[in-house]
Amino acid sequence: MRRSRLTAYVTSLLLATTAALTGATAAQADQQAAATGYVALGDSYSSGLGAGSYIGSSGDCKRSTKAYPYLWAAANSPSSFDFTACSGARTSDVLANQLGPLGAGTGLVTISIGGNDAGFSDVMTTCVLQSESSCVARINTARAYVDSTLPGRLDSVYSAISTRAPAARVVVLGYPRFYKLSGSCLAGLSETERAAINGAADHLDSAIAKRAADHGFTFGDVRPTFTGHEICSGSSWLHSVNWLNIGESYHPTASGQSGGYLPVLNAND
Repeated sequence: MRRSRLTAYVTSLLLATTAALTGATAAQADQQAAATGYVALGDSYSSGLGAGSYIGSSGDCKRSTKAYPYLWAAANSPSSFDFTACSGARTSDVLANQLGPLGAGTGLVTISIGGNDAGFSDVMTTCVLQSESSCVARINTARAYVDSTLPGRLDSVYSAISTRAPAARVVVLGYPRFYKLSGSCLAGLSETERAAINGAADHLDSAIAKRAADHGFTFGDVRPTFTGHEICSGSSWLHSVNWLNIGESYHPTASGQSGGYLPVLNAND
């Protein structure tokens, strides 16, 4: 008699546990099914600086209708689309100003961030205006920052995204190499400087990819799609120095957004 009661008790407990787990799984599935909004975060490579066709209300953030987030949203019609990426943004700016739209209904988040933290603008200014040795030294300083400080700052951003949008798939987009080496080029930099800049881009991408993977995010590597379309390639998808609009220098053109970034997002969304 005791064995019968024990068996009944264990059976009831198992059934209750199974029902609870099944309910939790169903609730999670319902949450994910309802999460169909898209939020585009990040810096100028995500806002579309350099692509033209800027949205007037975006002001200095320079959000473009030719940027990959806008193109993806137009093609896929998410339930909502919030475009908060901003030119010049660093990790601290993302945390302070861009995360508001994230929530339970967010199904996709994209972000490119880290280049400004590492001193992208200052590196390129130094390399264009100063000596080769100064250029290489500034690049080495940036690489040291990527090793020592940037990972923690990326962690803060990625953790905040996960907390605010737990059902979202997060695609972290990287940065292209700037130069085609061993080619004819009027960009004004030496081959040593170009190679060092490309190496710094690889170093930055490797650091970002590792932090993204550790948070369970997808890293979207744009270097393959930009291959053959670097500065000095003859078919560049990146602006070189633009003295008439200096801010657009070393940023993707509209073709770089549609041909370099969008296909990587499409392959990983």
